[in-house]
Amino acid sequence: MEYAVLGWPDDGPKLRLDYERFSYAGKFVMSNTGKAVARASRPEERPSVDFGDESVVAATAFNVDRTDDGTVWIRYVTVHADRRGEGIGSELARFTTERVHDRGFSRVKIAVNNPYAYQALYRAGFGFTGEETGLAELVLKHPKPDEERYQDGLNHYRERDLSPGEEAFLATKENERPPRG
Repeated sequence: MEYAVLGWPDDGPKLRLDYERFSYAGKFVMSNTGKAVARASRPEERPSVDFGDESVVAATAFNVDRTDDGTVWIRYVTVHADRRGEGIGSELARFTTERVHDRGFSRVKIAVNNPYAYQALYRAGFGFTGEETGLAELVLKHPKPDEERYQDGLNHYRERDLSPGEEAFLATKENERPPRG
C-alpha cells in the first residue's frame, strides 16, 4: 500500500470517489480540505470503481480548526467497501496524523459516530477526550489524552440503539484494554 498527501487545505485538492463504494464521497470533491490517500500498489489489490483513480482504496479529508490554529481535524475517513476491515483506514489516519505533526501542528482531532471507527482510530494512536459533539460523535485526539477513557467511549455506544453487528462487536470489547496505537 502506498500513502500520499494529495494536498493541504490551502492547495484546494479535490478527489473524485465512487459514491456507491466510498462513504462520504461527495465530501472529497470539495476544495476546502486537505486530502490524503491510500493507493493499492499492485493491480490485483485494486478494487473496481466506476470512475476516478482506481488505485485509491481509502481517503482522508482534513482542515485546520477555525478556533485553534495548533489543531487539525480529520473530517472524513473513507475506505472502499470491498477493502473495509483490513486496517487500511487506521493506517491512513496514522499516516495523515504523522504528516500533520510534521507540519508543526500539535494536535489532531477526529469525531467518530460508530464503534468500528472508534476502535480503528484507537489503533491509529488516538484516544477518547471525554467530549461529544452536538451530533453525538465522540471526539478523539492525538496525542492521546493523559487519562485513559477507552471503555468510557465504548460505554457511550452501548447506550445507543445499535445494529446486531455493533452489539456483538462491543460485547467482544467488554473489559478489554485499548488497542495499541
